[in-house]
Amino acid sequence: MKAGQKLPEVTFKTRVRDESIGGDNPFRWEDKTTADYFSGKRVVLFSLPGAFTPTCSTYQLPGFENGFSDFQAEGVDEIYCMSVNDSFVMNKWAQAQEISNVNVIPDGSGEFTRKMGMLVEKNNLGFGMRSWRYAAVIKDGVVEAWFEEPGLADNHGEDPYGESSPETVLNWLKETA
Repeated sequence: MKAGQKLPEVTFKTRVRDESIGGDNPFRWEDKTTADYFSGKRVVLFSLPGAFTPTCSTYQLPGFENGFSDFQAEGVDEIYCMSVNDSFVMNKWAQAQEISNVNVIPDGSGEFTRKMGMLVEKNNLGFGMRSWRYAAVIKDGVVEAWFEEPGLADNHGEDPYGESSPETVLNWLKETA
């Protein structure tokens, strides 16, 4: 993936809160498309190997969450966090992290991640297929800037982090403003 490329068209299977359902689990299924998330706005998308994992939970997600107003000041409408996890896991992780500024996108089957060229095997960690860590600035469904961690490979021994950090993306936005 690189600047100028259009995002792949995918339908995401999400669970959304619906109080009209009542009970202990007031959620319903709702299909969302690539267009639903990315059309007509400028967003930051970051993808990571898994919800509840150390780097993702300690640095990347909180960094984007806490820096949301800085991203807005640079013309970003939304920030999305994606992982090859189902909607149940992504929603529970968002709740556990107490996020309100970043929206999570479940790519449970890895279809979007595969079409982005970022699906890797993480069998060495018992994860199965997961996303390589990356971030992107996307305007109306087209990649404006791409931030990929080095060493993209199956069963990579490391989990590099830096290129896709909130600080790196925000610096790029400030430099190109």
